[in-house]
Amino acid sequence: MRVIPYDDSSDSTQKRRRGVIISSQGWQSLQAAEHLSAARENSGHPYTLEQLSDLLAAALRYRTGISPKTLTKVRRRQSPIDQPTLASYFEAFGLSLGEDDYLKQEADHNLGMAVLNSLLQAPLKGQLPLDSPFYIYRPPAEKLFIREIFKPGALIRIRAPRQFGKTSLIAQGLTQAKEHGCRSAVVSLQLADSQVLGNLSHFLQWLCLMVSRSLGIPNRLEELWNPLFGSNYSCTDYFETYLLTAAESPLLLVLDEVNVLFNHPDIAADFFGMLRAWYEQARHNTGNSESWQRLRLVIVYSTEVFLPLNLHQSPFNVGLLIELPAFTPQQVQELAIRYAAPTPEISGIELNKLLGGNPYLTQLALFHFSQRNRNIEQLITDLTTPDSIFNSHLRQQLGYLEQNPHLKEAMRQIITSPQGIELHPTQSFKLQGVGLIRFHNQLAVPSCDLYQKYFSQVLNC
Repeated sequence: MRVIPYDDSSDSTQKRRRGVIISSQGWQSLQAAEHLSAARENSGHPYTLEQLSDLLAAALRYRTGISPKTLTKVRRRQSPIDQPTLASYFEAFGLSLGEDDYLKQEADHNLGMAVLNSLLQAPLKGQLPLDSPFYIYRPPAEKLFIREIFKPGALIRIRAPRQFGKTSLIAQGLTQAKEHGCRSAVVSLQLADSQVLGNLSHFLQWLCLMVSRSLGIPNRLEELWNPLFGSNYSCTDYFETYLLTAAESPLLLVLDEVNVLFNHPDIAADFFGMLRAWYEQARHNTGNSESWQRLRLVIVYSTEVFLPLNLHQSPFNVGLLIELPAFTPQQVQELAIRYAAPTPEISGIELNKLLGGNPYLTQLALFHFSQRNRNIEQLITDLTTPDSIFNSHLRQQLGYLEQNPHLKEAMRQIITSPQGIELHPTQSFKLQGVGLIRFHNQLAVPSCDLYQKYFSQVLNC
């Protein structure tokens, strides 16, 4: 049966009440299919609304495709559309519209906006909810991550500056892993205090305890830990004979903020060498390789590794590296559409120029745009005032530089050099890790106009 595309010129109240809004699950499935199609058919560039309309027309053999206006309704997830139109959209990308892919709307057309407003009571911080309409896919990161966690003995490294969405990406993978029966444990090394980081034995016992607790199984350190064998061996044995074999299902272990250890080189060298050994044991056909193949290890960090690790003892040159980039201009525009920002095309261009695609700052700005209490001109005018929406973030970045005078001086030089400068690798890694700089022709430059404008004032450049 041929599905007739929705005619958005006849928006009657009755149709609105019978309409549906795409669910978060449906939107994620559709977006993933769009990204895959764009990678294959559009040189990796996201489709414009006009391109999508033409593509749908060709795929569904319509004389005209679903209009850009209706496509915008679908993507904004605010106003209901009729179910056959949504089914057509899915069909064009080889998907079937299931009951979990949409929400029925029984109220009037204002309900979609009410749903959006209910999600926008405060700016988004930290991990986005799994069903958040404000999660932006950054292919191929999600696909690679989810594919890799199902490989026996996998080691995955996720690297991106602070507040770039690493935690939200991990949440996507954890959900998939749990749905397929995997156990999971997430340990943030930021929780390790100075006493824990005082020596290797304390740290590794703390790690074993944290993983046991995450898995909901008893702590057996007193029984299984033998200091005569050394800390690395005892930790490895605890995993091999207990944590990995406590159940038949694989264990997805996420070690977040491992860059904390970069300031503790004595611990880091032994610890990272141990992680590399775990990875190698899963790859070799030995008596214990089956146990280690149950482990899927995810290492999350915000800076490049500047530790002098032995090439064959480092986990940072094996496995799969996933680097989360800044938002592209198209992704910023897409997010502006979802926030119902006024003139999203213009907002997307201006915000991308000001914020350089920084995910957190972009979300923050669009939240205030959606509340109609800021526009782009006010953002720039209020930049260094207490009223700036970026004030807390900028003060945090300034505080980081104040604690590291050599980095503060490096940032001053970067701000005053239009073409950028060469930096010592350690300085580069640290400034890039907090998102302050990017590289252009191998020279360090401010990562966005916001930092250029702010630090040129507060550093008296």
